[in-house]
Amino acid sequence: MFQRPQHLLSRAVASHRVLFIEEPIYQPMEAGLPRMQLRRTAQDVLVATPLLPQGLDEVRADAAQRDLLDALLDGPEGGKDIAIAWYYTPMALSFSGHLQPAVTVYDCMDELSAFRGASPGLRLLERRLMQRADLVFTGGRSLYEAKRGLHPSTHLFASGVDVHHFAPARNGTPEGGEPEDQAGLPHPRLGWFGVIDERMDLGLVGAVAERRPDWTVIMVGPVVKIDPASLPRAANIHWLGGKGHQDLPRYLANWDVGFMPFAINEATRYISPTKTPEYLAAGVPVVSTPVADVVRDYGEAGLAEIASTPDEVVSAAERLMARPRASWLPQADQRLAQISWDSLWARMAGLINQVSSRRSAAGSQTRAMTSSNAAPDV
Repeated sequence: MFQRPQHLLSRAVASHRVLFIEEPIYQPMEAGLPRMQLRRTAQDVLVATPLLPQGLDEVRADAAQRDLLDALLDGPEGGKDIAIAWYYTPMALSFSGHLQPAVTVYDCMDELSAFRGASPGLRLLERRLMQRADLVFTGGRSLYEAKRGLHPSTHLFASGVDVHHFAPARNGTPEGGEPEDQAGLPHPRLGWFGVIDERMDLGLVGAVAERRPDWTVIMVGPVVKIDPASLPRAANIHWLGGKGHQDLPRYLANWDVGFMPFAINEATRYISPTKTPEYLAAGVPVVSTPVADVVRDYGEAGLAEIASTPDEVVSAAERLMARPRASWLPQADQRLAQISWDSLWARMAGLINQVSSRRSAAGSQTRAMTSSNAAPDV
């Protein structure tokens, strides 16, 4: 998945060396474990994945990751001083809390404690991270309202969009043609791309397909944390699996409606889906269940249809398919122009630089005071 962390930290390489620590992968016990697997992305981000032996409890897993991180930072790919420690999960504090960065950022893109399988210690670690952080960024309006009282420097940075990446979808099938697993599927097409997990209202997906057997429901994305057997099956529902970010415009180019069938539960209470502006950038109209941030940021502006029931989804999709593109694309483009990932990163970097400058000024003042109070040489 190429989402908020990848968009932002790929832009950070313009001014910093970026080391991205992924969550660990557990493997059968073998020689050479634990170890750090390294790869460098096309954007020049160094990605490090801890490979740990199966069977480690949480304490030993944290200790192993701390050792791997220290060895990496002490090696040729590391660096003596860390300018910014940038956190996406408070759980990472359990193996990196000993580091002393110049600036600590918590970019909170989800309420992770509400997710299935969340660690019982996550809330405590988030409180510790909030105490340590210099800046807290939130990935949506609802998250901002939930976190702003917990830290004095909390800032709203809702999902951005890479218009250039998705724009080819507006002009028919981009270079490479329509993907083989989608070619030939009948129209109209309702499409989803993204992770398929407990945040998905699978019952709604099945009910919409049942009400319109002549429509095609296309579901692109990996199935995570739920049993694949729980997916609704019908002749007009097509589960295509995960795809590369670079291939998404080829799929979107031939969708009639972008479908966002989120369940309304604790796991979706604070989400601000990145795919909403991405659908619009591709020229695909959107129908979504009433996720709070989608309603406020797009539904109230007329940039997304909001529907709760299968019948409402069908009616909303029919309205969208009957509406000429020219009637809504200019308004969508005006909105998209305000939320590019480039502009979001520039504003974030500005806040980080302010913290760094204050720290430098305070350090210089302290050194000056220490020098002036020193005893004269004899």
